[in-house]
Amino acid sequence: MRVFKFGGASVKSATAVKNVSKVLSTHTEAPLLVVISAMGKITNKMEELVDAYYHTKESKKNIFEEIKYFHQNIIAELQIDEYDYYEVDNLLIELECMVEKKRDQTSSYDVEYDRIVPFGELISTKIVSIFLNKMGYKNRWIDARNFVITTNKNRAANVLWDESVPLIKSGLKPLVEKQTVITQGFIGRGLNHKNTTLGREGSDYSAAIFAYALDADSVTIWKDVEGVMNADPRKFENAVLIPKLSYNEAIELAYYGASVIHPKTIQPLKSKDIPLYVKSFLDPKKPGTVVLENASRTLNETQCYIIKERQSLIKIASRDFSFIVEDNLEIIFSAFNSSGVQLNLMQNSAISFMACFNADKMKRNALVELLKEKFVVEWSEGYTLITVFNYALGSTQLPTIIAGRKIALEQKSSSALQLLLED
Repeated sequence: MRVFKFGGASVKSATAVKNVSKVLSTHTEAPLLVVISAMGKITNKMEELVDAYYHTKESKKNIFEEIKYFHQNIIAELQIDEYDYYEVDNLLIELECMVEKKRDQTSSYDVEYDRIVPFGELISTKIVSIFLNKMGYKNRWIDARNFVITTNKNRAANVLWDESVPLIKSGLKPLVEKQTVITQGFIGRGLNHKNTTLGREGSDYSAAIFAYALDADSVTIWKDVEGVMNADPRKFENAVLIPKLSYNEAIELAYYGASVIHPKTIQPLKSKDIPLYVKSFLDPKKPGTVVLENASRTLNETQCYIIKERQSLIKIASRDFSFIVEDNLEIIFSAFNSSGVQLNLMQNSAISFMACFNADKMKRNALVELLKEKFVVEWSEGYTLITVFNYALGSTQLPTIIAGRKIALEQKSSSALQLLLED
């Protein structure tokens, strides 16, 4: 039994959906669960819709129409007939009714986010499932929210393994053994029976959750790149493929922000020694990258360059001149957790604390509100975080990356150099 995951780029158009069909048609020798993301950049568009709905903006209707037209256009190109299309149409009608209703003023932004954004995955998987059946590739669509049970925390829910695993084993595994199952990544259901999401790019993690519970033989993540590269080939001309990674190395790269693998993906696979393959859906015959148990470091001296753009920098100092030690740090970290801000780099001295995180106006404002009474808080935007994994003095790439920009934060460990640069 295997698990495949296809991201948004792999289903961004009718042509792309047809290519997914071709890839799947060559893998019919074993039971298969297929996890699929929202199409193209639809998650971004869904987030725009949430923002417009939550803040009662006039743009709400136009954004919904863009989402509707995008999916209808793909359906038309795939020549899905009206009889089958109604399942997608029902989802679009449900979404439209949801955003047309007056918002509950007591509901938080994060709750509304998790009500609306999952429609991207639901619609995407419906379209792919219907098309595959039309082409003769028999499959069954299932709702991941019936199997991935989480905490009630919105936008960053934690999986409740003791609840999810028995459901997947008893309810989902028999279905996968009979025919290919198509399901969604990124989404789950809280104990309160309401939608939750696992964090942006969480579909990789969904694949790992299902693989763990199904005792899968392997997981394959299909990307628009050859495999795991030592740098983003769109930003580094000399980027090279990493053919093999240990679980621990993959965890480290994902932790530092390598976008090819979601940070939480590896641990469930490592615990059951399930190999992870990262391959190109554009050229499926290429070997790609395999991640598996390996006591030795497979990267050796290969340097990896990870770039996180659109970073915010926050500076925190105590108002009463007390040191930034355990008691103040407890308050600071509690505020980060409550506001849903995930730190990418942090540094503290005796009298101040500095950190960077992905720019998010609402989360930043919530964080500042929690801290401003006890601390002096300053923030600024317009930064890029560079991580050089396997950093060594004399790197020929580093001067080009820095290019004279001011370094706002710098941190070194035994395996990595991190620089926060002003844009």
